[in-house]
Amino acid sequence: MGAKEWCLLICLALSGAADAAERQWRAVDVVLDCFLVKEGSHHGAFASSRNTVKALLVLKQVPVPDDGSLEGLTDFQGGTLAKDDTQIIFEASVNLVQMPQAEALLHADCSGNDVTCEISRYSLQARQEAAMETAAWFITNVQVSGGGPSISMVMKTLGDAENGAVLHPTLNLPLSPQRTVQTAVEFQVTARTPSLDLLLGSSVSLPCGFSMAPGLVLTNVEWRLQHMGSGRLVYSWTTGQGQAKREGATLEPEQLLLTGDASLTLPSLTVKDEGAYVCQISTSRFRAQQIIQLHVQARPKVQLSLANEALPTTLICSVTGYYPLDVTVTWTREELDGARVPVSGASFSSLRQSTAGTYSISSSLTAEPGSAGATYSCQVTHVSLEEPLGANTWVAPPEQGTAFGVLFASSLFLLALLFLGLQRRQATSPRPAETPRHSG
Repeated sequence: MGAKEWCLLICLALSGAADAAERQWRAVDVVLDCFLVKEGSHHGAFASSRNTVKALLVLKQVPVPDDGSLEGLTDFQGGTLAKDDTQIIFEASVNLVQMPQAEALLHADCSGNDVTCEISRYSLQARQEAAMETAAWFITNVQVSGGGPSISMVMKTLGDAENGAVLHPTLNLPLSPQRTVQTAVEFQVTARTPSLDLLLGSSVSLPCGFSMAPGLVLTNVEWRLQHMGSGRLVYSWTTGQGQAKREGATLEPEQLLLTGDASLTLPSLTVKDEGAYVCQISTSRFRAQQIIQLHVQARPKVQLSLANEALPTTLICSVTGYYPLDVTVTWTREELDGARVPVSGASFSSLRQSTAGTYSISSSLTAEPGSAGATYSCQVTHVSLEEPLGANTWVAPPEQGTAFGVLFASSLFLLALLFLGLQRRQATSPRPAETPRHSG
């Protein structure tokens, strides 16, 4: 039975469960299909399939909220999966840390989300301390699709090879009687979501949390921004001293130390705040990180106007103040029957960028309203808009607008010419001779 079959049993239990009045907590086994990175392979991003082997990770007895839907769910039975000696099964105890996103892992398949899980060897920060250790260390990176959480866990093996335990044929690590590699999670760093979309000028709280085993000491929290091939420090906390490199950036020290909340707050977002934020948590022994992508957006403003009223009529659709760059402008003309017909032949101005980083562009179109006139619309599609934004205007037919004006002006011109002609004729015609008067 693999992780998919195990999750199928969970989904069946959920579908047949009765609602409970109050949510309670229950410890369950969470089973994940993972890949183990071969030693010597490149670490960092998720490795390619050529450098990995299949593995199974069982998070043992993880507390999750239960509204009664988990009734009938049984614990993982390792003996049923140990027939193949080459199969790699990690059992991980979570008694030393908190796992706040365990519910999302448990219900991922039922929610239609995929879980990516990768396990690789982990080297301790203190080399001298690492040389004295007989245990092995692994780091597991888990990502739930669909905007779900991302979790990094540092695990320590628990078995002792010197006591005659059976060793795994490829890992050379001691196996339990159920032929699993037993480990304990001693440190975890979690991001509630891998990506956030925020509007320009708003505030954001970048989520990052951690939990560590007793005896570990928090030494450093660092937030860095990576964007367009460059990086910079945004905020740093070291042994009680916080330093903001970005104006207004805050991290609550009390929440950091009491609840493991290392979330960073950024007010008044600008275009320069966009990028990948790396939350790195360091303890006296371990270091792990999460990455949250921040996308800054600005909604466009649309205005449709007449550039001129003389024939041919030119329409200008002005799209201003949008971010990011990609935008689509389409033109339509409304027919007499109400149907909207796409119109081609539009031209675009050069792109303009403001000091705030937002973009503006204009689209021009020569209108052909016909003898009855027509309503023209320009419609703008942008990632910041839930639905397209548009503007429209009525273009009068030539007979009712410009043609009448031309005819009227021509008539006035002809009348003026006629008047001037009459005036000239009167001025140039000879006057009749005066008849002399005779006195009586």
